Amino acid sequence: MPIASPSTIFQGKVPADLPIFVCDLSDQREVLDLARAALDDLRRDHPESTPSNVKAVYMSPWKSHVLTDKLLPLCKTACWVARQASQRICTFDLSFIEVDMVVTDCWIAVYEEGDRTVRHNHFPADFGCVVYLEAEPGCAPLVFAGKTAHQPTPGSMVLFPGILDHEVPATPGRRVVVAMNLAKRSTMFADGPMPSAPVPAAVPAQAAAPAA
Repeated sequence: MPIASPSTIFQGKVPADLPIFVCDLSDQREVLDLARAALDDLRRDHPESTPSNVKAVYMSPWKSHVLTDKLLPLCKTACWVARQASQRICTFDLSFIEVDMVVTDCWIAVYEEGDRTVRHNHFPADFGCVVYLEAEPGCAPLVFAGKTAHQPTPGSMVLFPGILDHEVPATPGRRVVVAMNLAKRSTMFADGPMPSAPVPAAVPAQAAAPAA
């Protein structure tokens, strides 16, 4: 049977406070060092920067976590953080409804002076995530909804709703980030327990400005 479709779809906007989650991974030196080594491998094996909204000196391929297993420990940690964030949002553990979080995309971007990222969002991903391997003092912040700026620090992770618009203005200093998209996955037919990860030092959720 053909699917009935409306002739017109109107789009509106609802101002809303959306949460972001920040945590400190600086005590997970081995995980961060592996991610840094992954960048060296990717620049050697995939030297051409991937065209995208990231206007930086280098961006690795979208599925870099498939190209090198050195990114997998960091992806595993991001999934753990996303599960904790999800529990804060919906007030129950995702395992209760047989759902887990997985990394669908992962890439590394190297920003030098003057580099930037055009405003965008990560929909249909449930969460976007960035981990700062390097962040020179005074480098460009991550700006959410054109209003709320988060200043990066080395070894920190920022997790945010995939639908939340964000950008990076032209940076006066070097910043190296691992970025990811995360999505929900049914575990109804999965074998074995959900993967664990080192527990990072969590920082309370921060609310971003209304995404008008």
